[in-house]
Amino acid sequence: MTPTAKLTSTILAAAALGTLAIPAIHAQSAPPAPAYVINEIEVTDPAVFADYATRQGELVDRFGGRFLIRGGEADMVAGAKLPQRQRVTVYVFDSMAQARAWRAAPEQGALATLRDKASKFRSFIVEGCTSCKPPTG
Repeated sequence: MTPTAKLTSTILAAAALGTLAIPAIHAQSAPPAPAYVINEIEVTDPAVFADYATRQGELVDRFGGRFLIRGGEADMVAGAKLPQRQRVTVYVFDSMAQARAWRAAPEQGALATLRDKASKFRSFIVEGCTSCKPPTG
């Protein structure tokens, strides 16, 4: 094989490898899906719950979360057989890993004691989607 043919083959092989590597690089650089924490709350002791909410809010902030909903008016639109909770909160973290780190924080034990003393509470973490788009129109 002539030196020119070798060089051409090498360049073509390198280009092919580069073309194959680009999707892998893009897949690695895609941001993780956000994680949403959704809480349904029935407050039974407002004073104790206020302390819990303040401290939990500080912890959410410390772990990089941000509140999207923190109480506010809610209208029941479906599910009449289930009781509507008087308070709903939603906060978001950049990833499930970040939300799980917040949930595993040592402070959560003391906060759970306050929360359970002051409310009936249901909470879950839901992974969002990176390709979802809001409706248009």
